[in-house]
Amino acid sequence: MMTQPALPTTTLATVSLFDARPFFEKALQFGIQNNIIDAQKLVEISTDAPKGIVQIARYFGSEYLRPELENARERIVNLVSLNLESNSGGDLQMAAESLRDHSFMSRSKGGADMLKALIVMPQNSHFGMNEPGGFTDEHIPLLAKWSRLSLPDYQAELTKRLQVAQIIDAARWLADDLGLDAAELEEAGPDAEAVIRTALLCLATRRSSMPDWPAFDKMVLALRKKYAPALTTAAAQALTLPLTLPKELPLTCRDAVQTVWQSVLTDLSKILDPTLATRKLFDQTPAFMGRYFWLENGLSEVDHHDRSVSLAWAKATGGHSDESSLLTLFLCLATNTPASTLLTLRKANALVRKVRKTGLDPELAHQFIQDHAPVQHQAAYVQLWQDFLEEAHPALTSDFDYDLTEALALLRHECNIK
Repeated sequence: MMTQPALPTTTLATVSLFDARPFFEKALQFGIQNNIIDAQKLVEISTDAPKGIVQIARYFGSEYLRPELENARERIVNLVSLNLESNSGGDLQMAAESLRDHSFMSRSKGGADMLKALIVMPQNSHFGMNEPGGFTDEHIPLLAKWSRLSLPDYQAELTKRLQVAQIIDAARWLADDLGLDAAELEEAGPDAEAVIRTALLCLATRRSSMPDWPAFDKMVLALRKKYAPALTTAAAQALTLPLTLPKELPLTCRDAVQTVWQSVLTDLSKILDPTLATRKLFDQTPAFMGRYFWLENGLSEVDHHDRSVSLAWAKATGGHSDESSLLTLFLCLATNTPASTLLTLRKANALVRKVRKTGLDPELAHQFIQDHAPVQHQAAYVQLWQDFLEEAHPALTSDFDYDLTEALALLRHECNIK
């Protein structure tokens, strides 16, 4: 009779070490075996767990259906396991002590809070594709799915989202340093990397403000004038532009900025190529479209292309001549906001906050009227603007109108807000 061959020792050892139990069960057993968790604590857990299962079943569906209760049991064990293993780093001693010192329900809530925070973290570096605000009922189906995540899956997703968040934070910081606030950035909706690339070019050329297209064009042409004549394509690829990051730039942003800076250096051979028209390269070449960011400012582009006075006025007003449209335009001009005769409520909010942060320059609107408005109407438009400022200035600059109620009410009455 033939005997079965013995399994290799290494195979037996591997099988014996594998433990598929949830981390909560491992920590609970360890705590019992090592006298960390006593009988009273076991009674508390046994009392709290059924209550928690019913609550979770109700939250995600119904507490009256057996399948929902079974799912809830798995979810609560996984949530507790996720919280314990993450906070203890897999140390059973620490996890058991956490079970001893805190309620079972608090560990379940801790796991759920970890997932909720993860769900609302940005997953895309495009400003227009991330929803502002915290966890809402709309996220519940996703939480139901993620409540079964293992710790490695959670950590992998957290790492990816932290990287995106760091890029967004860096873009916001650099944009703010160049005079573009968060509300304006959200309204424009660019890729965070594009904002960083442009900001880095600004730093390399000692610009102090985020450029519109004419300024961006001039910046690129200045770089070409300085570096391109003596460079071959191979030399351009090896070139490192002088760059000094602001000392105030948070440490958490520096790695993201340095990574994006490498992509700028990769682009230099084309950026410095004098045979490539800047508009064609940055705004019409597929690989570069959206890769860099500039402010959309129709008025500056009008000046840049040396349009006539009549065309400039027609473009700014869009053919509108009513007082509300003109006052909306003048207010945009006075706050260095892209010219428009109609504002969304969100943009109106951003405009008022900008006034309260950096003020407004009435002379900018006055000068535009003198330079571009039809001569026969200039005096009337100037008077309209001055009368509006006298009435509106207190509400727009008030330190007591915290929720912008008075300012927005005034803008709705005098300007065009949709």
